[in-house]
Amino acid sequence: MKKLFIFLVILISAAGSFLTWLFQREKDGVPILTYHQVNDIDQNESTLTVEQFDAQMKYLSEGGFNVITPNELLDAWEGNGTLPENPVVITFDDAHIDMYKNVFPILQKYNLRATFFLVTDFVNLYPNYITWDQAREMQASGLVDIESHTLNHKLLTEIYSRDKMWDQLYGSKQAIEWYLKKPANLIAYPDGKYTVEAEDLSKEVGYRAAFVMGYGLSHQEPQHYVLTRIPIFGANSHTLFRFKLRLNGAPLFAPLQRLKERLIKDGNPEVADFIWIP
Repeated sequence: MKKLFIFLVILISAAGSFLTWLFQREKDGVPILTYHQVNDIDQNESTLTVEQFDAQMKYLSEGGFNVITPNELLDAWEGNGTLPENPVVITFDDAHIDMYKNVFPILQKYNLRATFFLVTDFVNLYPNYITWDQAREMQASGLVDIESHTLNHKLLTEIYSRDKMWDQLYGSKQAIEWYLKKPANLIAYPDGKYTVEAEDLSKEVGYRAAFVMGYGLSHQEPQHYVLTRIPIFGANSHTLFRFKLRLNGAPLFAPLQRLKERLIKDGNPEVADFIWIP
């Protein structure tokens, strides 16, 4: 019994030391959150209820976090400003009508800023997406920045023509700059999937940074065209506790997620199932 106790003490001590090292290594990282839909109708893994999203924004507003924009983050990394304590970035993909009806009012309620990555060909076309007038209204508020999510959300990993990929990247940038009369500096790759050519063309087209998806924090690096965003979707249980785990536990869950993906890729999904990601 004594040997077991000593073993458990050593094990707990080692685990504590590892976690301390892990979080210390990530101490300069910044969480960039990404959402998809917010409404009380769709019940799927990519949708939060209005109440759930409101609770998360309240937590950020009252929990000592400072919400900044991607451009402010990049400015600080490039030496043109400093980051506040506990910075966090909020982003949304696609720009469904939810963004105007449900998200925008909550951002106004808590005076928080967010970036909406827009699929430009869908604007003024589908009733479940925002219009250019709504985009202009939100952009003018100072709380929302409209940026690119390509022309029609085609996966860049499935585009084998350089010209067609250029059209996806540059065409959406042109549309935003034409309709909103503001620079389009940022792009989020559809589904977070990209290629080396997509990175190179994003830079060539004139984007300042590009975003993918993962569970880790984003860090100051010379290459800003694969910045990680933490998905706040992926399950039907969007509890506030789960949100806090993803936000505050990103340094831990990032390597666990990579391990899980590796196990699945290597043909060991049964083993991967034992790894829990919130």
